[in-house]
Amino acid sequence: MSKKNVNLFLENIDAGYGISQVLFDVSMDNYGGSIAILGRNGAGKSTLLKTIAGEITPNNGKIIFDGKNIASVTTDARARSGMAYVPQEDSVFLKLSVEENLLLGTSSSSNYSSSDMEMVLDFFPKLSQRLDQQAGTLSGGERKMLAISRALIARPKLIMLDEPTEGVWIGVIEEIADRLKQLSEEISIVLVEQHIELAFEVCDYVFVMDRGKIPLKGKSKDVKKSSELMRHLAP
Repeated sequence: MSKKNVNLFLENIDAGYGISQVLFDVSMDNYGGSIAILGRNGAGKSTLLKTIAGEITPNNGKIIFDGKNIASVTTDARARSGMAYVPQEDSVFLKLSVEENLLLGTSSSSNYSSSDMEMVLDFFPKLSQRLDQQAGTLSGGERKMLAISRALIARPKLIMLDEPTEGVWIGVIEEIADRLKQLSEEISIVLVEQHIELAFEVCDYVFVMDRGKIPLKGKSKDVKKSSELMRHLAP
């Protein structure tokens, strides 16, 4: 993969589920780097990713991706334009093999080649030893690796990851963290992550959510030192 410059802006986004509003006037500047979204449980982080990915249609506002407002564009069209999304919940097909899961990820790519498969297997070498194995028999960490790899095989411009280390053994967390740091040098990342230190290490910029709004944002090094940070993150 080579680094792709990608523009992502959010302007005054209101969104939620039916009559239950979760996001309130959310705007995100484009910093041209990798972004971490932090916040307590229920702050609206997953809802924000789902709105950007197209699973939720905003009630108001714009989502500008590579110069186009995609707020009403389908999830498939967003994927074809270079946006990938790995949700928090288990997102692999458990009855299919590892290889079959990976090949499903090529559906949004019009020019898939065997080098794409080689790329993701180099990224997570453990998967190359399990290509014929049913995904449901993998460990939780290996399923996370598979879900990330399936998103990467189409060579997206931007990948959104919702809690990629949740429920994962510490040794695998370290491997995923190393790969995310590598990935952040190659494509743009929007990362929701419960391990705060990992998020600061991987991402250039941080947006902190609280009750569906973004009260704190900036460069990772500045937000990390902010006296306001723990007030928005503490239970």
